[in-house]
Amino acid sequence: MELRHLRYFIAVAEELHFGRAAQLLGISQPPLSQQIQALEQELGARLFDRNNRRVELSEAGRLFLEEARLVLAQVDKAADVARRAQLGELGELKIGFTSSAPFSSSIPQAIFAFRQAFPAVHLNLKEMSSREVAEGVVDESIEVGMIRPLALPDSLTAVELFSEPLVAVIRGDHPLAAGSEAGLQLAALAEEPFVFFPRSYGSGLYAQLMTLARQAGFSPHFSQEAGEAMTIIGLVSAGLGVSVLPASYQHMRIKGVVYRPLLDADAHSAVWLVQRKGQSSPMATAFAELLTRKTVNQPL
Repeated sequence: MELRHLRYFIAVAEELHFGRAAQLLGISQPPLSQQIQALEQELGARLFDRNNRRVELSEAGRLFLEEARLVLAQVDKAADVARRAQLGELGELKIGFTSSAPFSSSIPQAIFAFRQAFPAVHLNLKEMSSREVAEGVVDESIEVGMIRPLALPDSLTAVELFSEPLVAVIRGDHPLAAGSEAGLQLAALAEEPFVFFPRSYGSGLYAQLMTLARQAGFSPHFSQEAGEAMTIIGLVSAGLGVSVLPASYQHMRIKGVVYRPLLDADAHSAVWLVQRKGQSSPMATAFAELLTRKTVNQPL
């Protein structure tokens, strides 16, 4: 039995006329009659009571009609699922992101827009270090990642979503906190203990701080390490040292902490969108296109 047999049967059952059914199906009447006879022979049941004047469903035909409609409806549903999945409109998309990425307004706005555009796609969001995100995209445990810059394997491709300034994070009663609206050079922090991500954490910000410090002529002394930016800010508030973070963290107001812009020429940090080269699913492609469109050159 083929699906066309069910469609032929339903057409005749709804029209109760072989000629009209054949016209709707775009075939001639003799082949239609032959297909219905072949279906009845395969089922071992008479589906229609017919004579020269009328065609009526038999009891077997009436019951078979209900089941045939259900089968075709399920087939249509399955086809729709396949089409929507191919278009990136259905399924699950696993996304890894470095903790600082969502603090810029553009990324949450882009994620919200994606959910509005593709409500049937479940977004599985995982907070990870930049290194863990890159490793996850490589081993395919996630499909898309948002990271701070770091060295990437050749199998990945990266697009810069946006760049933002870096700011010094200082306790409010520290002498350098005065004139918080004005910027300062990183060299002013040369003698200060730093609270920062551990090198092993795999944050792209660690390598960037080391480069900026080297350009400023000093090597930072790390007095305390923490894996979360909010913990770092809290430890600065507790007087354990100073830090450097992306400007979007200024949205997190903690009593006793001041943020001052860094004036060094390279004191800015980008957020990259990373994917596997040439292996993105339709969902990942749709997300990347929307995220890029929403974030590139947009204000933070």
